[in-house]
Amino acid sequence: MANPLKAILASGMSFLKRDTAQSVVGIDIGSSAIKVVQLRRKGGKAILETYGTLALGPYTKGDVGQVTNLPPEDIAKAMIDTIRESNITTKDCAIAIPASSSLIFTMDLPGIIDEKTLAQVIPTEARKYIPVPISEVSLDWSIIPKATSDEEGTIERNEILVAAIHNDTVARYRSLATTANLNAAFFEIEVFSSIRSVLTHDLSTVMIVDIGASKTKITIMEYGTVKRFHVINRGSQDITNNLSKSLSIPFTRAEEIKRETGLSRNVQDQAIPDTVKLVMDYILTEASSVLLDYEKKYNKIVSKVILTGGGALLKDIIPEAKAAFRNDVVLGTPFDKVEAPAFLEDVLRVAGPEFSVAMGLALRELEG
Repeated sequence: MANPLKAILASGMSFLKRDTAQSVVGIDIGSSAIKVVQLRRKGGKAILETYGTLALGPYTKGDVGQVTNLPPEDIAKAMIDTIRESNITTKDCAIAIPASSSLIFTMDLPGIIDEKTLAQVIPTEARKYIPVPISEVSLDWSIIPKATSDEEGTIERNEILVAAIHNDTVARYRSLATTANLNAAFFEIEVFSSIRSVLTHDLSTVMIVDIGASKTKITIMEYGTVKRFHVINRGSQDITNNLSKSLSIPFTRAEEIKRETGLSRNVQDQAIPDTVKLVMDYILTEASSVLLDYEKKYNKIVSKVILTGGGALLKDIIPEAKAAFRNDVVLGTPFDKVEAPAFLEDVLRVAGPEFSVAMGLALRELEG
């Protein structure tokens, strides 16, 4: 059987080479919701056909916005419901694997090792980073060339980006696709899907901050290549939980207030933005530390920060992020990469950050 994870690290930046009317769907199974995007390629362009999201909280008799840990049968049911409610018409799909179920790291190896030998060396070296037998994971890697200096002069080094997914995880997601009666062309770590959908062909150094429900993923890109990856164990649900506790209100109402108010100071009760700010300050401070550490190590400036994920939809988050990063900060706009009806332009721009992973999956699948 062909490895559905072949080329985990594929850039996916040169899509739409062939013309076909075939539709494809990207499926992002998050911790609090499932997001789907269906695209079709026509005339050398990607056409948006439909998209949608479904909260997972109610499947545990919980609330919208709550982080869940559903058994496979319930996730499969939720996938089927999402596909039906979003009017998805194709069974050809690609599915994201959460960063929490994968491992992304870099290794530094001597540049004198040729690429053929690297293929043998990397799995051996990767054992130092992977807490399970190497035979139990699907492994992919790519070279990030660099030069470092010592007292004797300049020594060429190879910095290697490595991505690993446990084979049991792959089997579980393949089973979900089968149960939902879908044809999964491939599985991809969510980070790379998000990068594909929000990154342009700009070769400058960019940091992507993906604020999910339970975690925030930090990725620093240079020349279209991942140079640094970091996970912060805070997300948008932490904001809702804090609001619920501090205001003594149900989770559902706290979620509504978070969405309505966010960090906006234009409210009578200043306890709301103050509470929201506590979590966001933690996330932004951690992310800023990653940025500064990168700039110091590589002596390079990050030119822009892109916010994506559902948490990026928080009101007035851009001014807070600009102050924290002291940098240009923008929201990810994945729907800009596809053609859609003009009357949906404003809606898609607002919703975009939440669908960056699903969009990135669909774009890669269109490559064929």
